[in-house]
Amino acid sequence: MVVVFGHWLATLPRLEAGRVVATDHLLDVWIPAALLTWALQVVPLFVFVSAAVSADGVARRLHLGHSQLEWWGGRALKLARPTVTYLAALTLFAAVAQFTGGRLLGPFNQSLTVHLWFLVMLIVVQALLPLSVEADRRFGLGAVLGLIAIAAAVDMVRAGALLPMQWPTLGARVTATDGGVAWINAFAVWLLPQQLGIAWKRGRFKGAWTGLAIFLLGVGWLAGSVISGYPVGMIGVDLEGNSNMLPPTLALVGVMWLQVGLVLLLERPARWLLDRERLAGAVAFLGAFGMPLYLWHKLAELPAAWLGERVGLTFDAGNPGDPGFWISRLEWIGLCLLMVVPVLAAVAWIEMRRRPKVPVAESTFSILVGGTALLVGLGTSLVLGAAPGAAIGLVATIIASRLLRRTA
Repeated sequence: MVVVFGHWLATLPRLEAGRVVATDHLLDVWIPAALLTWALQVVPLFVFVSAAVSADGVARRLHLGHSQLEWWGGRALKLARPTVTYLAALTLFAAVAQFTGGRLLGPFNQSLTVHLWFLVMLIVVQALLPLSVEADRRFGLGAVLGLIAIAAAVDMVRAGALLPMQWPTLGARVTATDGGVAWINAFAVWLLPQQLGIAWKRGRFKGAWTGLAIFLLGVGWLAGSVISGYPVGMIGVDLEGNSNMLPPTLALVGVMWLQVGLVLLLERPARWLLDRERLAGAVAFLGAFGMPLYLWHKLAELPAAWLGERVGLTFDAGNPGDPGFWISRLEWIGLCLLMVVPVLAAVAWIEMRRRPKVPVAESTFSILVGGTALLVGLGTSLVLGAAPGAAIGLVATIIASRLLRRTA
């Protein structure tokens, strides 16, 4: 829900003569929005918890000598099937826009696929989960420290700063470069919350006092990062073109400490609340809609923009930060919320008519090629947008879905 409302908040439709002609991003027009990303960048928390709940199953498979590749193929298949439906819908929208002169798709073209980066990262990180489990068994928290050391070394190389006295300008020098060795941190940084999640599951750290210490570490880490010149924002690109995400930097680790600290601080009251049957049922219900909501919430922006034009709402009223600006933001979010309900209802109707469980392919070739096809489909859609990316991505994800399922 944080991600969904955060995406809607950040999408700024721009109007001319009452019609949407473009979209901006909140981070591009309002500098203080970067601080909001310290709370809105919840991907590390997702990876942390995902690893914790998956660790025992993976460890059992390792102990019994079962194929970890087949386990990963199952994860990939669970992502491929709903992604096929989403990309098919985007392809249909793009085709209709092409033949009818529809203009709304243009302003939202990239916005409709930008969130697919998370699925690319998740499927790659989960492919390495067995290695993370084995690393925890052998090295314990040493595996966590090793990943931090790798991330730090990469940033030091990027900055050309090999001496501690150069720390005050480290962040600025890191983000002044990109590409090459920097992309090693696309693995090291995103593997870190996975490694922490496994260690937490194994009881290597626990308790509210430990949580408080980790939370304070995060506060200090983020403060030190900003002082050294890293961008404040933990999502996207700042006004100077610098980013903590593309590729990931050491500063992003500070957000992980905040979130892991909060997990430990709130674990006991959260477990007490989840012992309440009604609340647990509500969480389970929302959890079942987690992936559909994540995939489809961006599509709700199209009908929201159309309806907003018809009723004469001014999505871009006021200057960023002014009361009028926030009122227009609430109007936009309200429209998106209204439009996402029928979208999810249609998705639920489609998904309920599919086979609930599909056996996973056992062939190493099918899993590897299928997983690669899924990454290609997601990556193409992410880079090229709804048109033409969705059509190309759809072909690749259909291939992936077919290869990843057992045909016999």
